[in-house]
Amino acid sequence: MTQKLADSNNIKERVAMFAGTFDPFTRGHLDILRRGLMLFDKVVVCIGYNASKNRACEQDLLARKDSILCIAGHDPRVDVIVHGGLTVDAARQHGAVALLRGVRSMSDFDYESRLADINRRLTGIETVLIVADPRWAGVSSSVVRELQSYGADVSAFVPNDNEL
Repeated sequence: MTQKLADSNNIKERVAMFAGTFDPFTRGHLDILRRGLMLFDKVVVCIGYNASKNRACEQDLLARKDSILCIAGHDPRVDVIVHGGLTVDAARQHGAVALLRGVRSMSDFDYESRLADINRRLTGIETVLIVADPRWAGVSSSVVRELQSYGADVSAFVPNDNEL
């Protein structure tokens, strides 16, 4: 931090916004959240949805929010919100200084770096990319959903309550 530590009244809380659909919230997401909390004072998990796609009903979104809160053990450094607009708008509303994103592959990196450039140009908010732990790099919410649809046990890929 460039602020003087001696003047604690002027130190601003460093907030990051970690956005995604989190359908479901996986161990990979949890790993990015944990690592983000090592870099920031607070992380706001933003469950995003696209109202025009109508994919998730309000009840589903609130269930995801409750699930993530339980996984985080109601850690005061973690907030969970639901937002239907631009992530950067939610980030500004919550005082975020950065967007926190995980990358699993080169294609993720390519997409995320382009998105980071646009977000920075629009708002000045920086993006921090965290490379996925190799244990979770192959795990995505869509793969977990597909496995669930066939009745497979996905417990190895999704965190338990109070696991943060």
